[in-house]
Amino acid sequence: MSPWFEASWPIQVEGGLKARSRRGSIGAQWWSRRFIDVLEDICDPGRLSRGRAYARKGQVLSLEVAPGEVRALVQGSRPRPYKVALRIDAYDADEWGDLTDALAARAVHRAKLLAGDMPPEIEQVFDDLELPLFPDGSELEMDCSCPDWGWPCKHVSAALYLLAEAFDDDPFLVLAWRGRAREDLLDDLRSAPTDEEPRRPGLLDVEDAPFAERMEDFFTGGRVPRVAPAPAPADLLLRALEPPRVEVRGTPLLDLLDPVYQSLAAQDEEDPLPGP
Repeated sequence: MSPWFEASWPIQVEGGLKARSRRGSIGAQWWSRRFIDVLEDICDPGRLSRGRAYARKGQVLSLEVAPGEVRALVQGSRPRPYKVALRIDAYDADEWGDLTDALAARAVHRAKLLAGDMPPEIEQVFDDLELPLFPDGSELEMDCSCPDWGWPCKHVSAALYLLAEAFDDDPFLVLAWRGRAREDLLDDLRSAPTDEEPRRPGLLDVEDAPFAERMEDFFTGGRVPRVAPAPAPADLLLRALEPPRVEVRGTPLLDLLDPVYQSLAAQDEEDPLPGP
């Protein structure tokens, strides 16, 4: 066996990141499979196959997702791990403002995202604004410090497959790669106006006539005119009380209850209880 062939075997790693999938394709959820489909369209199948073997063997030492860039360390045949970078465009504040408004305007999308789910239709919302959710071959930049001549190399491929499994665990990493962290997006969705609810009223908001319009009868005796109270917001109770520090599968309980209260309020408006 030649020294070159021996050197091509990777150094065994203890405690590396291992893909859960032991055979077949990687990626269980629609969003991770969508990402894998992109990779298989633009990457050499043989290189991807070797990358899957690296991912399943645990050769990836670390994987970090940041706005516009994923960084990974992958152990190859040399003592020093190779540095991998996966880059796409991170959208700016104005672009995310448009995306948040579009998502909030669709009640189902908004409710599912607040519940920690990623609806398949979200990709169309991004496409409608010409801000793609997933990168294509012309946008995705892949760099590795290894001397391999093929592209992508097995180290990049291993990082891509581990990234797909990370998307399985947390779909909001897809959005974080595009520049919006999970909590920032959820906070924006909670406060964003919608078609059904142009603005969330404050707890003390009431409707009343201006004082200048009531000068003539303000000091007269008799019956005080009744002021109709403003309709209470559906989530009044949720916002009036201290939110519980309870999570369900990593999602705050308040985020799960909010769409339920909104749905119940909508049903009451359509089919109110009979009066006395």
